[in-house]
Amino acid sequence: MNTVPHATPLRRAPVQRRSAERLTRILDACADLLDEVGYDALSTRAVALRAGVPIGSVYRFFGNKRQMADALAQRNLERYTERVTKRLEGTGDAGWREALDAVLDEYLAMKRTAPGFSLVDFGNQIPIGDRHAEPNHRVAERLTALLSGYVGRRPDDDLRRVFLVAVETADTLVQLAFRVAPDGDEKVIEEARELLRAYLGRVLD
Repeated sequence: MNTVPHATPLRRAPVQRRSAERLTRILDACADLLDEVGYDALSTRAVALRAGVPIGSVYRFFGNKRQMADALAQRNLERYTERVTKRLEGTGDAGWREALDAVLDEYLAMKRTAPGFSLVDFGNQIPIGDRHAEPNHRVAERLTALLSGYVGRRPDDDLRRVFLVAVETADTLVQLAFRVAPDGDEKVIEEARELLRAYLGRVLD
């Protein structure tokens, strides 16, 4: 996905293709710099320089680096949703266990390879955006809509709560895995997978 989702509170949404491409370059530069210098040392001026755009172009979209990181987090969620959707399209009539593998595997893949993701992911890792935005609620809501058909349940409040518990659990255990080993400790990840299977099996089977 080359643009930021419309839900992102940009100062000005890109209308023309040229403007959308400039926004993409800004967010790509932000992601790269997060990996290189971290959030505290990140600056809008450094992002503008890396993206090859005037500093005014950055401020046209974002008032500060916090808003820029929040936009990156939302773009990550969009790209993650696309990856999970594509993965599930190749599984045919998959059940919830295949859906769980897709959800967890694609998250791990992005955490290992996507620039800036280890610091921002969907907004959990650094204090970005609204304090009450609850990024895991956004993720759970997205997964409820995406996976309800695979789990054979209506996307109601009960299913949203189930997915929220699963997302919060996975988030905590994956962070543990990446504290134990730089690329994620496989034994911790497998323990997380088994725990999620046991919980979802009790609820969904």
